[in-house]
Amino acid sequence: MKKFLTVMAAGVLGIIALASLGHLIGFAIGAALVYWSFRSMLKAKSLLGKFGWGILGLIGLSVVFGNFPAIIGIGALVLLYYGYREWKCGSKKETEYKSFSSFDEEWEKVMKQY
Repeated sequence: MKKFLTVMAAGVLGIIALASLGHLIGFAIGAALVYWSFRSMLKAKSLLGKFGWGILGLIGLSVVFGNFPAIIGIGALVLLYYGYREWKCGSKKETEYKSFSSFDEEWEKVMKQY
């Protein structure tokens, strides 16, 4: 039952991530525009250039705020990543524990021989 609920949760998170894909793309474009305009504003020498890059940065910031539902998609992707990592690495931890316990058993057998 636990695996079934985990698979269902992963399915719901996948649907949420796909549904917010457009917002994620818009968010990334807006964030890149803000970053680029900020870097260019710092390099600009004239006051008019700094003002122009600042206006472009504000436009990019409005694009970022307009695509704010992308935060939900980013959260869904993060949860999917951590769930996948735990699912794959959880089985490795059990095998590592089993191999360590079998090492202890083998060590005790060897020590009893001497």
